[in-house]
Amino acid sequence: MKATWMLIATALAATLAASPAMAQDDNACQLTIEGNDQMQFDQDAMSVPASCDEVTLTLEHTGSMEANVMGHNWVLAETDDYQAVAQAGMNAGLENDYLPKDDERVLAATEVIGGGESTSITFSTEGLAGRDLTFFCSFPGHYSMMNGTFTVTEE
Repeated sequence: MKATWMLIATALAATLAASPAMAQDDNACQLTIEGNDQMQFDQDAMSVPASCDEVTLTLEHTGSMEANVMGHNWVLAETDDYQAVAQAGMNAGLENDYLPKDDERVLAATEVIGGGESTSITFSTEGLAGRDLTFFCSFPGHYSMMNGTFTVTEE
């Protein structure tokens, strides 16, 4: 009987020890980034494992300025395309989140938000592994300071 209880205790301990690792894997597909009134993201590199079929990204604007003054969004594009997309978006206006309409170079994008707001987007990682990707804010003038690398890591 004592051996049975030892086996049960050992199995329970192994299960509990494995649980945080499993939870971490679930969280690996959920990313959060912050933007502030000083035109800064709090990260300059983001990554997810290739095992994530989809990524949910949440952008939080930690500042207090309105979207039309110091708005931020999160946009993903090929590194070779991101500056051209940002420049083309300057004329698109806030109503189009400062992005050219139906531009295939935009792989994912949130809406533009103001201080105290947050927004999320879920997008597929299919075909993104191994590509040279950049995330940025397309609000006019922000892309040169608010950008970073995005990587889908091969496992």
